[in-house]
Amino acid sequence: MEWLKKISGFAGQTFGLWVIVFAGLGFACPDLFSWISSYMTIFLGIIMFGMGLTLQADDFKELIRKPWHVVIGVIAQFTIMPLTAFCLSVGLRLPAEIAAGVILVGCCPGGTASNVMTFLAKGNTALSVAVTTISTLLAPIVTPALIMLFAKEWLPVSFGSLFVSIMQAVLLPIVLGVIVKLFFRKQVGQAVHALPLVSVIGIVAIVSSVVSVNREHLLQSGLLIVCVVILHNGIGYLLGFLGAKLFRMDYASQKAIAIEVGMQNSGLGAALATAHFSPLSAVPSAIFSIWHNLSGSILATYWSKKKEKNSIGEDENVKIPLS
Repeated sequence: MEWLKKISGFAGQTFGLWVIVFAGLGFACPDLFSWISSYMTIFLGIIMFGMGLTLQADDFKELIRKPWHVVIGVIAQFTIMPLTAFCLSVGLRLPAEIAAGVILVGCCPGGTASNVMTFLAKGNTALSVAVTTISTLLAPIVTPALIMLFAKEWLPVSFGSLFVSIMQAVLLPIVLGVIVKLFFRKQVGQAVHALPLVSVIGIVAIVSSVVSVNREHLLQSGLLIVCVVILHNGIGYLLGFLGAKLFRMDYASQKAIAIEVGMQNSGLGAALATAHFSPLSAVPSAIFSIWHNLSGSILATYWSKKKEKNSIGEDENVKIPLS
């Protein structure tokens, strides 16, 4: 098991690199990965099942210790990114399918990669984990509602079908993971070290599939989508940080909220776009997955080396996330 733990740890630490490598392979050799699009929901479900296996009571301590910080983080997650996506879509007059894809990824909950980046940035990891967990559990209701609100003028949106898809791909696998952990705690404890590797394989498969299916669209509109994604992600970091600062959070928590807001569950966005809109609508999520891992790593490196303004709460309840 030790070798598997090392491989899994290495995969988790170099996550962004593998996403870039396999996205490039998907673009260069589309036939190798296009078949994955039929199984995208399954891959996402496996990732969420892994999240359920790692959930524990400590993940909700921050909700009890500083409930308003968690609430503010969740509200920021579900307001800043959807509103920014909508404004970019309108302001830049994006084509309908691209606009819907940008808005869709903006309406998704935070991704688990944000927990890793917060830890590396010496932020409040407990707060990041709590916000990711709560926003993910709320996603079956909140995400379809936000997509209906912001994307309906571009493409038809069905709340019911989106709700069912998110329940199947997100909430049910998480609940199943929690149940399995309750009954097989010892076995799960031994297998949990492999979860970063599973998560990396799942996201890499989703991204490479989206890129391969949309190779021609990327040649035509790739630069536009990349620019929009960079703006979307950067504005998310900035407004998340400023919002946390406005509510007088400590510096470690400001970093956590900034990263939590800026980084999305792009795998969910790609799966929903493929299932309910069009292949092109999944491209913003795929590019977001590539870019936010790069930008998150850069930001985390900068913050980890920057002298702390306020170290209160930084080392409390901190654990290394598994995915």
